[in-house]
Amino acid sequence: MATTETRAAAVVGGGETPAIRIEGLTKRFGNRAAVDDLTLEVRRGEVFGFLGPNGAGKTTTIRLLLGLMRPDAGTSCVLGAQVPAPATLPNIGAMIEEPAFYPWLSGAANLRVLAETGPRIAAGAVDEALAMTGLADVAGRKVRGYSQGMRQRLGLAAALMRRPGLLILDEPANGLDPAGIREFRDRFRSLGDAGVTVFISSHLLGEVARICDRVGIVDRGRLVAVGTVDELSRRGGAAGTTQVRVTVRPEDLEPAVRLLERFAVRPDGPGSLMVKAASGRDVNEALARGGIFAEGIAADGAGLEEAFLALTHAPEEGAKPDAAARG
Repeated sequence: MATTETRAAAVVGGGETPAIRIEGLTKRFGNRAAVDDLTLEVRRGEVFGFLGPNGAGKTTTIRLLLGLMRPDAGTSCVLGAQVPAPATLPNIGAMIEEPAFYPWLSGAANLRVLAETGPRIAAGAVDEALAMTGLADVAGRKVRGYSQGMRQRLGLAAALMRRPGLLILDEPANGLDPAGIREFRDRFRSLGDAGVTVFISSHLLGEVARICDRVGIVDRGRLVAVGTVDELSRRGGAAGTTQVRVTVRPEDLEPAVRLLERFAVRPDGPGSLMVKAASGRDVNEALARGGIFAEGIAADGAGLEEAFLALTHAPEEGAKPDAAARG
C-alpha cells in the first residue's frame, strides 16, 4: 500500500492543467461571505480532501464549481474550462448533500431516467454503476424503501455511471455503516489510482487521512491550510513528527517493535502499530534494515484532527446562514 507521501509525489504533473483551479472566488449571502477570496488548485488524478467545520463554505464552493450558483467575484475552472462550462459536464460526476430521487421508481429506473436526460452513456453503464456501489441486489426495489445509506450509494452510482474524469462529492459517507464507509474509501482510492480526480468534502478526518493525496482546510470561507496529510499532521502534532499506522504480519509484530524502538511506538491490535516519526519513509527504512517489509504504512488521522482544530473556529455566536449558504 502506498504512503500518502508516495501518492502525492505521483500526481505532481509537469505543467498539466489542473482538474480544478479556483482564483479569488467569493460568494456572499447578505453581509456574510460564505466563500471569501478562495484560491485553490487540485491536480489531475489526485484524491483531494476538502475539510472545514459546519458553515465553513464547503457546499457553497462545490455549487459554485458546478455552475449552480454565480460568484460575486473570482473565477473557477474545471477540466480546463471556465465555469459555467457545459461542455465539461458529461465528464464530471457530482453528489451534493443527500441526493433526490423519484421514490416510486426503482433504483435502476431512477438511473435510467437520469441517463435519458443527458448525454448518451455506454451500454451497461447503469448496471456497472449499481454493481460498483453495492446495489445490484436491490436495484429493482423502489427507492422509497431505501435506507439513507442506500440512497447515498444510489447517488454515487448516478455520479459514476458516465465514467467521469472528475468526481465531486459532498459528504458521500453520510448514513453509511462502518463497512459501507470502508467500501467507499477503497472505491475512491481505486478511482484515484486509475487516474480519476476525486474531490471530497467530508468531516470524517480519519477516512480522509487514509485516502487523500492532499487536503485543504477552509474556515469561514477562507483557505487556511493545504498540503499532504503528513504535512498537516506535523502541524497538529509535535514539531517534526507525525503519527503513522503500520501493518505487518502478526509474526513480525515483536521484531518490528524492536526495530522501531528509537521512535515512540505502541501495538494497536493484531499486526498493527502506531508510530510517531518524521515520516512514513523513515519507518519503512527502519523496518527494511531489519528485513521486515510492511503490509501497509499510512498517516493516521490524529495529527490531522489536531491541525484541523487548531486552524478552525466554532461558528460565530448567533450566526444562522440560510440553507443555500450552509457548507
